[in-house]
Amino acid sequence: MANDGIWNQIKGNWKQFKGEVQQQWGKLTDDDMDQIQGEREKLVGRIQERYGQTQQEVERQVEAWEQRR
Repeated sequence: MANDGIWNQIKGNWKQFKGEVQQQWGKLTDDDMDQIQGEREKLVGRIQERYGQTQQEVERQVEAWEQRR
């Protein structure tokens, strides 16, 4: 399960974190960022759509990104 504490922080400071997210996953648009609003599930879904990856692949990427926070 995702670290809820990290995601509470990310959601609360989404404007700061969106730049990092877009650096990591450059295919995500500003509109994607506005719709994600710091919600992990939405982030995973958007990455899947943009990159054509499985949920498992994206979950691993997001978990690795979380660990760097």
